[in-house]
Amino acid sequence: MPITKPGERKLQILQALASMLENPKGEKITTAALAAKIDVSEATLYRHFASKAQMFEGLIEFIESTVFGLINQITQEHKDGRTQAHSISMMLLGFAERNAGMTRVLIGDALVNEDERLQARMNQFLDRIELAFKQALREAVVQGSVPENEIVLRANLLTNLILGRWQRYAKTGFKALPTLHASAQISLLL
Repeated sequence: MPITKPGERKLQILQALASMLENPKGEKITTAALAAKIDVSEATLYRHFASKAQMFEGLIEFIESTVFGLINQITQEHKDGRTQAHSISMMLLGFAERNAGMTRVLIGDALVNEDERLQARMNQFLDRIELAFKQALREAVVQGSVPENEIVLRANLLTNLILGRWQRYAKTGFKALPTLHASAQISLLL
């Protein structure tokens, strides 16, 4: 067996978990199946993660750092609030499209029967997404392109549009692409 560098095995485990989540049937993932996929023992998994919940936390940390890093880039690159909201929306849909397995984490499907704190963390993630939309729309208010009394409504609509498109993508076995016609629909909401 080749010697892996520190952190490589942990990353390999997370990549295998994400890959297994791409199964459209959405079957429950066991540590035995995960260990078999990367040809290691379950004990090896538990040397890197104390529990399966910690493995999912690793995926959630990747999602959070990636998504919020990209949101920060978008808000720095675009000064127009509506453009920010539109770009954030398309980035979120594109992220799901490129990371099908992680879409099941985003919508909570992969977290059913797992530790409830994981779903609570994903709910916080969605709250932070909605907050990012509110901040972009506040900028649009300052620029005179969105009425102030519509910030909360539009941020909630955008969040629900994103969540609905993620859901449909996962529920169709990753066939209904979340970005298909999304730009035009987001423009209507903005």
